Amino acid sequence: MSRFVDRGAVFAGWVGLGMAAVIVLSFELVLPLQSIVFLMAPFAGVLIGYYANTRGGRPVERWGRIVSNAVYAGIVTGASLALLYAAVRFLFFFADTGYRPDAPRAAQTCRTGAECVYERYLADPTYAQLVRDQHITDPDALQAYFLRQQLDGGVALVLLTIGTGVFGGVLYGASRPRDHATGSAGTAPGPNPAA
Repeated sequence: MSRFVDRGAVFAGWVGLGMAAVIVLSFELVLPLQSIVFLMAPFAGVLIGYYANTRGGRPVERWGRIVSNAVYAGIVTGASLALLYAAVRFLFFFADTGYRPDAPRAAQTCRTGAECVYERYLADPTYAQLVRDQHITDPDALQAYFLRQQLDGGVALVLLTIGTGVFGGVLYGASRPRDHATGSAGTAPGPNPAA
């Protein structure tokens, strides 16, 4: 792994996995606001791209390595976001028993999964409009639509996080102080031990 990315970037990938878990669990389970996951992905990408290089202590002269560190951390973070996001969505879709407080016997009239979700959508005016707009006529069509949506969303999360991760890496490189004598990135001055 060290031929392509620094050890700090590998560590940052694990941090990105943890960050993805916190984002998905917070905004899909605690507060059911799934769209916020997509709004948080760019911030996660910038942070992880910057952190991957900070953790590795990468000098600015090696722009190729700065970018590869950011890309690696962005891929891990984006893939983690996409997989966790889809896993929670799959759980709610395929484990739906059809129970509704306004119609408690609905669970007895549908099969768990797409059929129950389809009946739930038809019972809700907002979702019934979505079903009509997408020309969904049965549970199988709804399941195919759902799977396409998850694939598209997952790809978007990965690409968004990688792109903003590279931006975070560029920010890292641009913000490093330079040693004017050598033209390379310098280190921040430490405390004077004689003082």
